[in-house]
Amino acid sequence: MRLFREGGYDRTTMRAIADEAGVSLGNAYYYFSSKEHLVQAYYLRVQEEHAAAAEAVLDGDATFAGRLRGVLTSWVDVAEPYHEFAGKFFKNAAEPTSPLSPFSTESTAAREDAIGLYRRVVDGSDVKVAKVLREELPELLWLLQMGVVLFWVYDGSPGQRRTRLLVDKAVPLVDRLVRMTRLPVVKGVVDDLLDLLRTLRG
Repeated sequence: MRLFREGGYDRTTMRAIADEAGVSLGNAYYYFSSKEHLVQAYYLRVQEEHAAAAEAVLDGDATFAGRLRGVLTSWVDVAEPYHEFAGKFFKNAAEPTSPLSPFSTESTAAREDAIGLYRRVVDGSDVKVAKVLREELPELLWLLQMGVVLFWVYDGSPGQRRTRLLVDKAVPLVDRLVRMTRLPVVKGVVDDLLDLLRTLRG
């Protein structure tokens, strides 16, 4: 991570990483076949740290809004040490065909772990929604996190204060919207949204 921060992702070579780690280049390639695999390991590590940081709120708060706020905020806490690196890295991760994209096949394990965390947010909460929405809601909440991540990358405020404010203001809105989905007048919109999500999955 330090080499990526200092030299940029593109200019950091596997040889430089191996030298810094004090291992041979062949040994480095034995564990990680490319820089992309190193980044996937980083994704998984951050996801593990995020899950651990969110454990307290998931164990102690039964409200949907409280659980969602806690999980989103804990991600900002865990990611804060990597913020300087994130800006340099984002241009690679934002490339649609890049294996570094959070939507790529290579990122499946980290993405599924993250969606699983949001499944815990929903399943352990007081929110009541239609079964079909309940099944899709964890992925929709992960997409919300992706929006927060994008904002966070560009947030230059101390400690990413503006991102934290975004979470605080957005969560009550999301909470109200989710609860409104039980209203008959909103059900048609929800069905259209879920149909759109399934279409985009292909």
